[in-house]
Amino acid sequence: MMHPGGGKGGNKGEGLKLERGVITEWKDIPMELLLQILSLLDDKAVIVASGVCRGWRDAICLGLTRLSLSWCSKNMNSLVLSLAPKLTKLQTLILRQDKPQLEDHAVETIAYFCHDLQILDLSKSFKLSDCSLHALASGCPNLLKLNISGCSAFSDTVLAYLASLCRKLKVLNLCGCVQAASDTVLQAIGLYCNQLQSLNLGWCENVGDVGVMSLAAGCPDLRVLDLCGCVQITDDSVIALANRCPHLWSLGLYYCQNITDRAMYSLAQSKLTRMWGSAKSRNDKDGLRTLNISQCTALTPSAVQAVCDSSPALHTCSGRHSLIMSGCLNLTTVHCACAVQPHRKAYGFPHPAH
Repeated sequence: MMHPGGGKGGNKGEGLKLERGVITEWKDIPMELLLQILSLLDDKAVIVASGVCRGWRDAICLGLTRLSLSWCSKNMNSLVLSLAPKLTKLQTLILRQDKPQLEDHAVETIAYFCHDLQILDLSKSFKLSDCSLHALASGCPNLLKLNISGCSAFSDTVLAYLASLCRKLKVLNLCGCVQAASDTVLQAIGLYCNQLQSLNLGWCENVGDVGVMSLAAGCPDLRVLDLCGCVQITDDSVIALANRCPHLWSLGLYYCQNITDRAMYSLAQSKLTRMWGSAKSRNDKDGLRTLNISQCTALTPSAVQAVCDSSPALHTCSGRHSLIMSGCLNLTTVHCACAVQPHRKAYGFPHPAH
């Protein structure tokens, strides 16, 4: 039991004592109990709690594995510099910012002290340079999830270096990394990060077929891929994904205007559909669950309908839109099975992909 009481003079950290087996001093609270208390606090309160006494500071340093500083609108950089050397057991660190605050020295400090880090969010860190990624590559080899979306100053050379050392990566968000995301990087990811499951390449205009094909060849467990705005890719990228990534369930192709029917038929006839067996055994967890082909104006209804028919989780019906076709006025006749009569005949595949 804890209750306020005792120390004469009321000195900080001496407000509780241990009398007749009752906990009355902060320092006498068992570490296990302190960790349970900390688990009930929000991130801001945890930092405040670290100033209560040495016991609390020790508990935080030894037991805290997750921390978010996204609430910090000012002085995030200074806060990271002061906390990182103490929080050596961190596994998850969220540093998402509305306004750029973080600088390279803060990330270098994280990399130097937090070697167990598995999840790191640095999105919108516009001030960071290659020095930050170089430090993370060397100091945090156990990274599983990395979000550097919007970090436009990174180069593809240092990102390829990170991929070569952080080989456990499963989730990588490069949306808006216009300099860093290139075919060179995707080749490195395909070579070293074979466990990758999710990759966001939104609006990375330097990405082309060479990179996506290397990615497909090296990352067979890929499940989510966003290529929205990757204007250079063609059908060859989609065909490689269809043939090499049988677990793919979400694919974004928004504004990829070089995509044609050939890519759609490859998705309809790929391992994504062949691996399911008979149509009777299919359910809403089979194959593609999300496909964004908005502004892909070269596609025809028959090809897109073929994909829809072969993927029971793709829906065009109200409230369940997972086949996204905005800006494609010629595809208004495409519908999922539950949006039309149940006995509608399925479209055939007149143009198999090569």
